[in-house]
Amino acid sequence: MSAVTMYSTTWCGYCRRLKSQMDREGIAYTEVNIEQDPESAAFVEKANDGNQTVPTVLFPDGSTLTNPSLAQVKAKIGA
Repeated sequence: MSAVTMYSTTWCGYCRRLKSQMDREGIAYTEVNIEQDPESAAFVEKANDGNQTVPTVLFPDGSTLTNPSLAQVKAKIGA
């Protein structure tokens, strides 16, 4: 099971950057494209005051970070 879930879109440069950094560091994640999943888009909007801001990362404790740095992700998961 992945440590985190990353909500993204195909065109998001910030998403691509964070994914490549997490891949390089061996941080497991599940990616969900909010353009293909209306429920996920609604979740992202709820987490971001009505905005579909990506990447939004959901952690196992239920908290989220919007457009986090790799350091913020690592700190949050204790890596």
